[in-house]
Amino acid sequence: MKKMLPWLITILLAITLIAIVAIILLNNILGDDKNSDPQSKAANSVKNVQAERISADKRVGVTSEIKDISTNLIDAEFVVKVDFAFQLENKKTKEDFDKIKDIVIKPIIISTLGDMTPEGLNGSKGKDELKSKLLNLINQKLLETTEGKLVNVDITNIIIAQM
Repeated sequence: MKKMLPWLITILLAITLIAIVAIILLNNILGDDKNSDPQSKAANSVKNVQAERISADKRVGVTSEIKDISTNLIDAEFVVKVDFAFQLENKKTKEDFDKIKDIVIKPIIISTLGDMTPEGLNGSKGKDELKSKLLNLINQKLLETTEGKLVNVDITNIIIAQM
C-alpha cells in the first residue's frame, strides 16, 4: 500500500489538472455568446461614452474641410470622388492641420482609398471603417507635428463611379 500511495496521488493530481483545464477551455470556447459577440461589446462600450456638446460656432472654428479628392480604388475600373470634414481638438490644432493638409493628409487619404474596393465603401459600415482608419492614420501623423489631435472624420460627399 505504501508503494502505491505516490502513484495514487500523482494520478489524482493529473485528473484534477485535466478537469480544471477542460473547464477553463469549455468556458472560453462555449462561454457566453453575449460576451463573445463583438457588436455587443461595441454597444456596451458606446453606452458609457458621453458626447461633448459644442456650439455650432465652435464646431465651425475647429473643423477643416478637404474637398474633391479623386482617385482610383484597388479595382482600377472604379473611381471615387470624396469630400471630408475633419473636426480637430482646438483652433491651434486646426491651424496646424490646415498648413499640412495638402502635403501630409491628402496622400494618406489617397493611399487609404487606393487600398479599398467599391464594395468596401458601400453602406454605412464601409464608410465607418474608412473614417476610423483615416482617424487613426492621421492622428499618428498629427502627433509628429502638432500637440492636438483629430477628434472626428466625416464624409460630406462621396461618388463611386465605374470607368
